[in-house]
Amino acid sequence: MAAKRFFKNKLSDSVGAHVEIPKADIKNLSLNYAQYIFSQQTVTADDCDGGLYVGLSGISYMCYYLSQHDQFTEKKQELLEKSLYYMIYALEDANHPRNRHTQTAFLLGGCGSYAVAAALMNALGKEKECQMHLQQYISLADRCMDLDYLGNGSDELLVGRAGYLSGVLFLQKVFGPEVVPEQKIDALCSAMIQSGVQYSRKYRSPCPLMYAYYKTEYLGAAHGLSGILQMLLSFPSFLQKRPDAEQLIKESVDYFLTLQLPSGNFPCAMDEVGNPRSEAHELVHWCHGAPGVVYLMAKAYLRWREEKYLRACLCCGDVVWNKGLLKKGPGICHGIAGNAYVFLLLYRLTDHHKHLHRAIQFANFLTSDEFKRARTPDRPLSLYEGLAGTVCFLADLLQPEKAHFPFFDVF
Repeated sequence: MAAKRFFKNKLSDSVGAHVEIPKADIKNLSLNYAQYIFSQQTVTADDCDGGLYVGLSGISYMCYYLSQHDQFTEKKQELLEKSLYYMIYALEDANHPRNRHTQTAFLLGGCGSYAVAAALMNALGKEKECQMHLQQYISLADRCMDLDYLGNGSDELLVGRAGYLSGVLFLQKVFGPEVVPEQKIDALCSAMIQSGVQYSRKYRSPCPLMYAYYKTEYLGAAHGLSGILQMLLSFPSFLQKRPDAEQLIKESVDYFLTLQLPSGNFPCAMDEVGNPRSEAHELVHWCHGAPGVVYLMAKAYLRWREEKYLRACLCCGDVVWNKGLLKKGPGICHGIAGNAYVFLLLYRLTDHHKHLHRAIQFANFLTSDEFKRARTPDRPLSLYEGLAGTVCFLADLLQPEKAHFPFFDVF
């Protein structure tokens, strides 16, 4: 059966002694995409829906990210002003009483807008506004403390505690490790551990920590176990204080490792374990599958320095190379750029030029005639589904030693 979800990879995988990044071409492409976004993006209330994931705050983040990049210094002020333009609308929406129920969601609600707004206002020298948005962010932690405050799973990345913690990591990079009080971080991590243990015991899961989102035991980065475990592993001060929690996390990661398929991919959810999808329906996306799980395995390797985690990462890279030229579009959640980020991660982990070469090849594919047959995403300009995330990837390709998937940096 012909592959339905990805283009057959006919790209060259041969690497010479030196890999040259076509920096001028990559920069021009990223700027062209950005200009296209600016010319097409409207600023209605509907455009704010979906937060950083597909809303205006994600476009604002793209502008902010470029403004902080060494290769775009000549456009820094223009980009900051663009970022502010989109963020004003996003904040108005985030603060509206009708959206109170989504305020604690980092990628899909107001929480993420507050984090990026704080960083943006800091870059603009607007100290009062910066502090206000920081306080808005910090105050939302208290609303995430009840074990199942969302009612259908409260620990995953898009709307739950893991997402809140990914925002903390972003803010720490900008403002330093003390930006969010440590006791709040520890309390959130403890709640995630307790939640995972309780669920695992109740449903007799083979994994010491297990979670469900709307009654499905997802395994991927977006809604599932890998994103949750990765965030728990990202706070060494918590792990130092709670060696029992670190042991549970490690046992869970080691169980997760046993689920890696011969292809290098991972199942989307526990109900697929032992009952894998056909190749035509296999998901090789950041949100579901190896392109997201690779970050957990990279974090495990950086924490525990056991070669098995690095081997798992390299296997993830191979399945992404073989099956990662997705037909869903250019984006980072389930598109070409998100899968290409895997190679930038592996390049940082190993310093092997093969991975940089593969990232460049995926970038080149974006402008190929074949890729013109890809489908147009529902939100084609957005950070996670569309071109804004692609722009971030292309910018990172210009400085691969600093590259990181948005809000998912393991270094």
